[in-house]
Amino acid sequence: MVIGLIGENCSGKSTLAEALAARIGAEIVSGKDYLRLAKSPTEAEAIFRKKLLEAVTGDNVIYVVSDEAQAGLLPDGAVRVYVRADLDTIKARFKARMRGVLPPPVEQMLIRNHGRFEGGRYDYVYDGAEGDPSVFCDSLPFIDKLNTHSNEIFARYGRIFLSHFAKRLNKYSIIC
Repeated sequence: MVIGLIGENCSGKSTLAEALAARIGAEIVSGKDYLRLAKSPTEAEAIFRKKLLEAVTGDNVIYVVSDEAQAGLLPDGAVRVYVRADLDTIKARFKARMRGVLPPPVEQMLIRNHGRFEGGRYDYVYDGAEGDPSVFCDSLPFIDKLNTHSNEIFARYGRIFLSHFAKRLNKYSIIC
C-alpha cells in the first residue's frame, strides 16, 4: 500500500509517518529522497513512479510530500492524507529547527505558503498540531490489514478494498 502524507513543512508529516511505519512495517520516503535511485533525475523519477505503482498492491510505502510536484507522483490507489497545522504551530516548529531563530524572509515564505494544500483530493485529514498519531493510526479502517504478517493477503485484495473504500468515502476528517 502507498500512503501519501501531504502538507506544509513542520505540519507533523514525519511524526505521523514514523507512527504509521511502526504499525505497518512501511518504508518511509521523504520529498526528493527518490533522486538517489539513479544518477539522472528523470531516470530516478521513473524508477520511483514504478516503485510506488507496484507498492499500491505490494510492500507498504509512506511518501512524505511537502511540494505539489511531489504529490503528483502518487499513483492511483494511493491513500492520500492531508496533514495540516495552524500557522503559529508551523512557525514555532520551524523556528526550533533553525536553532531558535526564524529569519523574516523564512517567516514570509511560511505565510505565503500556508494553506496551499487546502482543497485538494484527500482520503483523510490529520491535524498535525492537535492530533495524536497513535489515535489516528487506530482510527484507520485498513490499518490492521497492513501489519507485516498480512501483507501477502492485502497484496491480493488491496486494490479491490481500496477501490470499494474510495467509492464509499469522499473524505474522512479525523481530528484526534
